[in-house]
Amino acid sequence: MCSPFDEAMVENFIDIIKTIRIWDILDILIVAFVLYRIFLIIKGTRALQMLVGIAILLFAFIISRWLELYTIDWIVQSFWSQIVIAMIILFQPEIRRALAQMGENPLLHTISSIEETRFIEEIIRTAVSLANKKIGAIIVLERETELRDLIEMGTPLDAKVSKEILTSIFLPYSPIHDGAVVIKDGRIAAAGCFLPLTMSAAISKALGTRHRAAVGITEETDAVVIAISEETGTISVAVEGKLTREVDASALRRILTKIFITGRKEKGTFVKRLGSLFSMREKS
Repeated sequence: MCSPFDEAMVENFIDIIKTIRIWDILDILIVAFVLYRIFLIIKGTRALQMLVGIAILLFAFIISRWLELYTIDWIVQSFWSQIVIAMIILFQPEIRRALAQMGENPLLHTISSIEETRFIEEIIRTAVSLANKKIGAIIVLERETELRDLIEMGTPLDAKVSKEILTSIFLPYSPIHDGAVVIKDGRIAAAGCFLPLTMSAAISKALGTRHRAAVGITEETDAVVIAISEETGTISVAVEGKLTREVDASALRRILTKIFITGRKEKGTFVKRLGSLFSMREKS
């Protein structure tokens, strides 16, 4: 048998539930989604380590106030007065990448799954062929963040993705073999594009400019980059600032399929469900 106190708690809980609107739930979901996206952006990057450092400073600030450690308190307070500028400087790549992703429309997709499968197979064939011949190459696959600046700096092509065209671009005697090829919406958008180099100390010193460029562009955008080494003839894949080395054809197919086909199908299902939710709300 419930006591009057328990009954009062249940009644208060029910009253609170009744006051919740659909917009309150939507508000919570949006905030959760934004926080989730922020975590994905900083996951595995130096930004996460910097956030841990800031948390340690915050803890030191609280302890210094509690124990009345005036010198430490003054130092930490001096740092907090410049925290906004410091965070902009420290998190510049992550902020730039987040703003670029926010500016893109993730709901627009102009290439079908069949076309995606075809151009993925062409890229795999190209990568394996170039690796066997030990011809260096770097192929950038655009996702949601547009690579307009890179395309404008390179040689515009707008060509069909094929093993023959990509191979001819990266042959040593080709005038545009230096730099990267950018693939946009299943087509070769440009060649001879130059990418920003990563400054990460986690990258092996044995790797050259090509691999550092592959990691560098994925630190600033959500692009997928395939790099072929002319010294070792190995295939590497860079995603979200991380480099996976010595990838074979089956592993490359698995990575690209997961990102460009499976991932987009899941996103499309989520968008459809969200649209159905709003439709049901309007009908009611």
